[in-house]
Amino acid sequence: MNIKNAHNGLRTWIEVDRKAIDSNYKIFRNLISKKTKLMAVVKSNAYGHSLIDFSREMERLGADWLGVDSIVEALALRREGIKLPILVLGYTFPNRFKEAAENDISLTISTFENLNSAQKNNFDLKRPLKVHIKIDTGMHRQGFLLSEQKTLLSKFKKPLPKFIIEGLFTHFASAKNPAFPEYTNRQITEFEKWCAAFEKAGIKTIMHTGATAGTILFPKAHYDMVRVGIGLYGLWPDSEIKAFVSHHLNLTPILSWKTIVSEVKNVKKGEKIGYGLTEELKRDSILAVVPLGYWHGYPRFLSSIGWSIIRGKKAKVLGRVSMDVTVFDVTDIKGVRPEDEVVLIGKQGNQSITIDDELSDISDSSYNYEFVTRINPLIKRIYI
Repeated sequence: MNIKNAHNGLRTWIEVDRKAIDSNYKIFRNLISKKTKLMAVVKSNAYGHSLIDFSREMERLGADWLGVDSIVEALALRREGIKLPILVLGYTFPNRFKEAAENDISLTISTFENLNSAQKNNFDLKRPLKVHIKIDTGMHRQGFLLSEQKTLLSKFKKPLPKFIIEGLFTHFASAKNPAFPEYTNRQITEFEKWCAAFEKAGIKTIMHTGATAGTILFPKAHYDMVRVGIGLYGLWPDSEIKAFVSHHLNLTPILSWKTIVSEVKNVKKGEKIGYGLTEELKRDSILAVVPLGYWHGYPRFLSSIGWSIIRGKKAKVLGRVSMDVTVFDVTDIKGVRPEDEVVLIGKQGNQSITIDDELSDISDSSYNYEFVTRINPLIKRIYI
């Protein structure tokens, strides 16, 4: 693809590296056995990387399942011709169960209210409704508690023709730090009690627990399937796990974010910059104005501390990040002109700006999730 033509006329765009996707996918496929399925978690616009495009890449590479948050995301994938099995991980209104069944979309059931609605079969289904039962082993968000196990299993004594229990799963609350495995091991022990109870009841399901961190650190909990999200995008779930395993697992960030210089101006020492006049120039300066701000997903807290790369050199944010405009200091960068490329995330020349290595230090250790998923979905994603 001619990248220049692809972003011609765009003031900001995202580039997604297919080779990096391939590399990350192979890393996780090699971590699991051939019998273990791999679900690619593509919720929230594929963590900001484009739901449809990234899901197509996963289908091309051979992922077994896709995980989304909502029936809306699942139906969008079906409309685009995605054939892979899809699990909706979040809540679904009962009045949309019929759509799910008709489009071969599996749903998460985590409450008795939704379970009762799913079992009533008061709608005319041409295909059965497939569900995955969510178990709360310690995260304390969605899911049935161990104290509810007997009541739950009693609901499954009588088979229903249009209701299939396809999966049984839980989610780890603290699997990201290899130095503290105790809580995750406790969750695994409790989940296995559920597995044994379901097997005793004659209910055969796909059992799954591990997300990216669990897949890396707890191979004993791979079971029938793993659910990999952030790692497929080349980002680490946490700085501790990166430090622990990055010497032999080399994840590659797949996303670069770029914009342009829209205006260059000379401003005298002592002048103040932007809303609130929060930053005063310490010298005569050259400013590059960029047509991008927090509406696009560039965080306001990067005001006066963020960086970009222009003409192969680092340029610091001056003053506040505005809704649609950000100013960078290019005093020490020769020849900056309007329409020069500006890299917010990614590489240019010998310089790079990564979410994991630089931006996450500004915020907490899980900031990479928030940063990429908040990039405005209207910005064009270009797969290269």
